[in-house]
Amino acid sequence: MEFTIGGQLEVRITPADVGKRVSVRRTTERGSQGPKFTDTVGVLTSWDNGVLSVTTKSGDVVRIAESTLVAGKVVPAAPARRRGPAASFDELAPVCARAWQPVESEPLGDWRLRAAQGFTRRANSVLPLGDPGVPLDEALGRVRQWYGERDLPAYIQTATGAEGTQEQLCAELEQRGWRREVTAEVRIAALAPIGDLDADVSQVRLSRDLDEGWLSRYQRFDTPGPHVLKVLRGGPSVWFASVPGDTEGAPPAAIGRCVVDGRWAGFMAVEVGPEYRRRGLATAVMTALARKALDEGASAAWLQVETDNEGARALYERMGFAVHHRYHHFRSA
Repeated sequence: MEFTIGGQLEVRITPADVGKRVSVRRTTERGSQGPKFTDTVGVLTSWDNGVLSVTTKSGDVVRIAESTLVAGKVVPAAPARRRGPAASFDELAPVCARAWQPVESEPLGDWRLRAAQGFTRRANSVLPLGDPGVPLDEALGRVRQWYGERDLPAYIQTATGAEGTQEQLCAELEQRGWRREVTAEVRIAALAPIGDLDADVSQVRLSRDLDEGWLSRYQRFDTPGPHVLKVLRGGPSVWFASVPGDTEGAPPAAIGRCVVDGRWAGFMAVEVGPEYRRRGLATAVMTALARKALDEGASAAWLQVETDNEGARALYERMGFAVHHRYHHFRSA
């Protein structure tokens, strides 16, 4: 990370650069060998009263006292990915949203308010892709009212870490007391290598619809009412996968869901019963679904995984999935 001009550290950012991606260096302490420095890269989201706020790609906000700043500059957007398909946030975000369609929705300018009686935050949160058409505080008031009328908590889903993501909105929400509850990664990969994996797909059953057995393994809800079924069945082209259990009438050993949307195939609800793990069933489910998506003309894959799910992240890493951006759910205070 180069900050010097003619051997001298230089601060080349000002409050006018709020909203731009920056790289800054600050002093953190002074030891026997001299000052120690820390570097931060992210979007400059505020510069007020002698304090800078930089939102990193993980969504964390780093606050830096102006008095500790020794160098800083505006930097270009993160370089294009070296593996996996090329994809912009503007393309990928709507694709991800269409895979978790709500029971009801309503526009607020370019924002979309979504509800599904509380089943999955992704279908019960605001998708803020663009301008709400009114000042932010007024928009947030309308959001609280809309979800309050449905006896639901008010959530807004934001994204960080890619060109065109919403670091500034994250900072604005945090300043207004909204709390970040969940952070997940959106990962992407080429689809063909997943379909080419050496997995035993003969045991995987594919269907256009789900059944009670599939639902018994999913268990992400209290009661599988019509709202749950509508969300799970929603999407441009939906496939369900299951691997039978070892005994007749038992819940499936593994399940999965795939939504094909143009060139994209989204993988979700990939779950394996605890007693069936380490048999390669998750890989088999994804391979079978990938082959079906390839038959429908898809060429790229995406999925969402929470940052604390280390086992799933390791599996997806081995399958070639790389982080594209992160998304967060902010809840109204």
